[in-house]
Amino acid sequence: MTDKPGRTAAPSSPVNNVIMRYSNIHEARFLRRLNRFVAEVALGGAVERVHVKNTGRCAELLVPGNRVYLEKSDSPGRRTAYDLVAVEKRTGGAAKLVNMDSMAPNRMAAEWLAAGGLGPLEELRAEVTVGDSRFDFCARQGDVPVAIEVKGCTLESGGVARFPDAPTLRGLKHVRGLTALAGQGWRCAVLIVIQMKGVEVFMPNWDTQPAFGEALIAAREAGVEIVALDCRVAPGIVEIDAPVRVDLRR
Repeated sequence: MTDKPGRTAAPSSPVNNVIMRYSNIHEARFLRRLNRFVAEVALGGAVERVHVKNTGRCAELLVPGNRVYLEKSDSPGRRTAYDLVAVEKRTGGAAKLVNMDSMAPNRMAAEWLAAGGLGPLEELRAEVTVGDSRFDFCARQGDVPVAIEVKGCTLESGGVARFPDAPTLRGLKHVRGLTALAGQGWRCAVLIVIQMKGVEVFMPNWDTQPAFGEALIAAREAGVEIVALDCRVAPGIVEIDAPVRVDLRR
């Protein structure tokens, strides 16, 4: 579905809101990231090590002093008692709350798809291997097989959301795999879940991985749907909300 060359329009049908809730939320201040999985925060006057639920770079989010929100785990055997699930990003004097949980997009997408986000689907299944790729979701629409790949997006600047924030060979393989399936008569879609509000457009991150943007363009030309959705985010909630315009131009 296109509006201008190089662009893919957002879906015109309303989005069925899908809410993911967190429990036992605590506010803290970010101090530093120790590795991909662990960070230190200031919580209740003490330094606490927490699990970062996103292995991306997130350099523009995980800034010392930023307010973050933690979900306390009820599992006594964990090395870290808290998961970092959201961060308050500041640009100038404005604040934007961004969900950091890399598992949230797929969980919300499962409900959104089941509720008819891409139309009626039969036999919706998660983590399905087709050929040499495992796709997030597969289904059927009548006699037509369907494959869907979900990408969570946390990188934003000036109202433009971009993916990826670091090169992703896995993501590139998935997009190319969808392109091949579309050529075989499958209905295929890339679903970009932007884990924040205040975004006007989604674009590939051409500076970080030009090959991914080129793969999205080739996919669209083969008939793969590129759909972007934003999210409402609160300290203990993330909710798929509304379509976002997609622009694939370099």
